[in-house]
Amino acid sequence: MTDATLLPTTVVGSYPQPAWLVDQAMLRKNNVVPRVRVKEIWRVPEDALEQAQDDATVLAIRDMERAGIDIVTDGEMRRESYSNRFALALEGVDVDQPAIVVGRMGKPTPVPRVVGALRRRRPVEVRDVQFLRANTDRVTKITLPGPFTLSMQAKDEHYGDEEALAMAYAEVVAEEARDLKAAGVDVIQLDEPWLQAKPEQAKRYGVKAINRALEGVAGPTVVHLCFGYAAVVSEKPSGYSFLPQLADSSAAQISIEAAQPKLDLGMLRDLSNKTIMLGVLDLGAAEVETAETVAARLREGLRHVPAERLVAAPDCGMKYLPRERAFGKLKALADGAAIVRRELAG
Repeated sequence: MTDATLLPTTVVGSYPQPAWLVDQAMLRKNNVVPRVRVKEIWRVPEDALEQAQDDATVLAIRDMERAGIDIVTDGEMRRESYSNRFALALEGVDVDQPAIVVGRMGKPTPVPRVVGALRRRRPVEVRDVQFLRANTDRVTKITLPGPFTLSMQAKDEHYGDEEALAMAYAEVVAEEARDLKAAGVDVIQLDEPWLQAKPEQAKRYGVKAINRALEGVAGPTVVHLCFGYAAVVSEKPSGYSFLPQLADSSAAQISIEAAQPKLDLGMLRDLSNKTIMLGVLDLGAAEVETAETVAARLREGLRHVPAERLVAAPDCGMKYLPRERAFGKLKALADGAAIVRRELAG
């Protein structure tokens, strides 16, 4: 747990970017999450972009606070996607001449080419953490793309081995995570959706890469798995192909989406040593959940996980939602958790 609140609420990471900051139609073009730079989505000139992103970040933080969220992020306002900002900042990556590969959704996707040894040129998200810390007094979380997922979103032309590539990414993620902790963030989350998409490779070296990426990282850590943004993936499996294996990971918390795919939460018995960040907001549903709907989903979670090990969250990032809907869902999340807290105290 990160604070004294029972059933704390959080977001997975992203929050809707304002229409004055990002061209939403272009962001959604072809339903492909960007792996390379897509500078044209920004509606603000380059010389004013950082200030505009700062302003949008404050809006996101205030929305989370007003909704009653306990553990807040920066909303990922500065990112074209959850992964490409970090991935493209690394030395050894050719960002100007991408390769085309088949993505997780079976579509041709431009990805960066790894043409040399992966190294950080500089910390990528330290200023993000400093800005977040300066603008809230709540518990804070920052997200990083996980090493397994990073390795699946690039074309390797240097290492010649899938596991070697993932472990090289793990090294640079570990360096970044330690810097983010030193900058004052409370919780570090690794986003690893590709563990689900490539279970055979994940079983061979996914946990090994995660553990290396979290080595020396103090405090609460999370690994997030999902089936993809609801705006991009409408048909979702009814179960995870890779989940019990994360019991052997060094992450304290495992984040799963459960509301939209209506998962059988009995699978959580295999993660009895972990805190579960449970997705209880269906981001594919246009309607805003009621607080009682959220409470009912949390009660179902409590049948399998004790309250001390349960964190309430959306299924996935909220980047592709209309802001009004995202805020309404977060308010329902906070109110639903409050209902269940009262029941537990009563």
